[in-house]
Amino acid sequence: MSEEHKRHAGKWKKWLREILFFTVLLTVVSVGVDLWRSQSVPDDAPFTLKTLDIQGEPVDIAALSKEQPVIVYFWATWCGVCRFVTPSVNWLSQYYPTIGISLSSGSDQKLQQYFASKGLDFQNVNDEKNVLGREWGVAFTPTVFIVRDGKVAFITSGITTPPGLLARLWLS
Repeated sequence: MSEEHKRHAGKWKKWLREILFFTVLLTVVSVGVDLWRSQSVPDDAPFTLKTLDIQGEPVDIAALSKEQPVIVYFWATWCGVCRFVTPSVNWLSQYYPTIGISLSSGSDQKLQQYFASKGLDFQNVNDEKNVLGREWGVAFTPTVFIVRDGKVAFITSGITTPPGLLARLWLS
């Protein structure tokens, strides 16, 4: 191997080590932030929400979560970060039961219009006065719960990626 090839190989190895280091660091920080943000969430209580969505259809998270994990997505139409996370949640709703809970986002009719304009397909419960959000200790939007067998398996807040959500779903 020529001297130039060795230099290039050394640069690539250094670059890969740096990427690995920053990936591990980002993962540790992300998990730490999730743990800190989820301290106020009652994860030992059963997630037994039974209500109607904005279309008037019944929602029973405990029953849905017996077959497979359920994504419970606390979000808001006014939340800037939610604009980045909502498309991922909507995409995953094709494969996993997904219940959105919109916090302080207006009337059912306003939310129906929002869903139509954005092409969103997941079921959504309107928490117009943030009662459910407070009950579940949601202090940040977006917050995603992964519920399995009526129990909270994972919680994450803020920006999350489709691979991050998929990993949490597979691990639950």
